[in-house]
Amino acid sequence: MITFMTTLRARPRVNSYRDLIVWQRAMDLVVTAYRLTKRFPVEERYALVQQVRRSAVSVPSNIAEGHGRNHLGDYLRHLSIARFSRNRPRSAECSQD
Repeated sequence: MITFMTTLRARPRVNSYRDLIVWQRAMDLVVTAYRLTKRFPVEERYALVQQVRRSAVSVPSNIAEGHGRNHLGDYLRHLSIARFSRNRPRSAECSQD
C-alpha cells in the first residue's frame, strides 16, 4: 500500500532551485524565447523582442529567488510574479494585432 510517507520518500530531494522541475522548464522557456525571437523582424528588435526575452528570463529568476526565501509567503509571491511574467508576452501579442 502506498502512503503519504512513502510518496515523500520516493521524491528526489530538492537541494537547490536547480532541482525544481518548474525551474528547469522555465530555463527551457528562456532558450526557446531567444531562439524564436531571433527570427523576429529587425524593427521589433528593441520593442517586442526585448520584452519577450526579459519576460522569459524573469520566470526562472523569480522561481530561484523565491526558493531562497525563508518564508512560504515570500516563495508563493515570487511564484506568482513568475506566472505573471510568463503571461506577459501573450498580452504583447494581442496588442500587436
